[in-house]
Amino acid sequence: MNDCIFCKIVNKEIPSEIVYEDDYVISFKDIQPAAPIHLLVIPKKHIEKVTDLSVEDEGLIRKNVYSDKFGG
Repeated sequence: MNDCIFCKIVNKEIPSEIVYEDDYVISFKDIQPAAPIHLLVIPKKHIEKVTDLSVEDEGLIRKNVYSDKFGG
C-alpha cells in the first residue's frame, strides 16, 4: 500500500488537480486525458482488487459510482 499511487494522491503526497472530494471519495483530472473531460473518481479507502471488497464497502462503491456531484 505504501507505493500505491492513488493512496499518495488521497494523502496529498502527489499533486493532482482535484475537482471533488468528500469523506469517502476523491475525483481529479487525469494527467494523460483520453477525452476533453477525463476524471478519475476513486475511493479514499485502499482497495487493491475487487475481491477485497466487503459488504461494508457497498455504500462506498455506490458513492463512488453514483456521486451527486457527477449527476448520479
